[in-house]
Amino acid sequence: MKNKDLLAILSALAAVFFWSFSFVWFKIAFLAYKPITVVLFRLAISAILIIIMALSVRQLQKIKKEDYKWFFFMAFFEPFLYFLGESYGLQYVSSTVAAVIVATIPLFTPIATWIFYKEKVKLMTVIGIMFSFFGVGLVVMNGQFGFEASPLGVALESMAVIAAIGFALILKKLTSDYNTLTIIAYQNIIGVLLFLPIWLSIDFQDFMQTPFHPQAFRAIILLAVFSSTLAFVFFTKSLRVLGVTRANTFINLIPVFVAVMAYFILKDELSLQQIIGIIVVVTGLFLSQIKKRGINGRKKGVEIHRK
Repeated sequence: MKNKDLLAILSALAAVFFWSFSFVWFKIAFLAYKPITVVLFRLAISAILIIIMALSVRQLQKIKKEDYKWFFFMAFFEPFLYFLGESYGLQYVSSTVAAVIVATIPLFTPIATWIFYKEKVKLMTVIGIMFSFFGVGLVVMNGQFGFEASPLGVALESMAVIAAIGFALILKKLTSDYNTLTIIAYQNIIGVLLFLPIWLSIDFQDFMQTPFHPQAFRAIILLAVFSSTLAFVFFTKSLRVLGVTRANTFINLIPVFVAVMAYFILKDELSLQQIIGIIVVVTGLFLSQIKKRGINGRKKGVEIHRK
C-alpha cells in the first residue's frame, strides 16, 4: 500500500471517529443546554474556524448571484433541518439508535439521485437497502415487534436522513463551481442566521438563566472543532485520494464506533438483538457500496458531508 493511500485511509478513519463522537458529545452538551443552543454555538464556532482557514489559504470564493437560492436551500436542508432532527431526536433515542439511522444516508442517496438525476441504481444497492431496513428494525424494535426506541425519536432522526439527502442533491450541483471550504463556510453562516431567530424566541431566556456548565460547554466546543470542522477537512483529504465511493464507505463504521463509545462513556445498554442489528445494517451499507470502478479507478458520485 502506498503511503499516500495509507494517509488517506487514516484521514477517513479520523473523520469518522470525530463524527462518531458527535453523538456522545451531543448527549453531554444536553446536560445543561437545549438543542437549539447547542447547534447554534456549534455552527457559529465552526463557521469562524472555517472562514479563517479559507481566508488563510485564499480559498473563499464569491457566490454567483444565480446561486444564492441554491446555497439557501442547501443550508435549509443541512444544517437547519438536519440538526433539528438529529439533536431533538437524541433526546428520545440512544446515541446508538440515532447513529444507525443516520448512517443510512449514504445508502438512500443513490435512490434520490436516480429519481432526480436519472443515475442508475445498482443491484447491490437494492440488496443493501433490504439488509439495512431489517437491521434498523432489529435496533429500534424489541422482540415482540414493538418499538424499543421512541417512535418520535426515530421519526426525528429519519427527518435528519431526508434532510441530508436533500443537501446532497443540491451539493452535487454546487461542487462543480465552488470549493469545499467555500461551500461549508457559507452553509454554516446561513445556518446560523436560520437558527438565530428560533434561539432568540425559544432558548435565549433559558440560556441566560442557566449557570455556566464547563463540561457541557466543552462538549459544544468539541463538536464545533472536531465534528464540524476538522472531521470534514480530514474526510475531504481522503476523498481526493480514495474517490467518493471508497471514502464514503468509511461512514458505514459510524454505528459501530458510536455503539462502543456510548456503551463505555454514556453507559447505554446494548442488547444482543441491537448488536446483531448493527452488524446487519453495516453489512447492508457495505453491500450498497460495491460498484464497478471507472477507467481511472474511481466512480463519480455525490459528495456527502456529516455531523
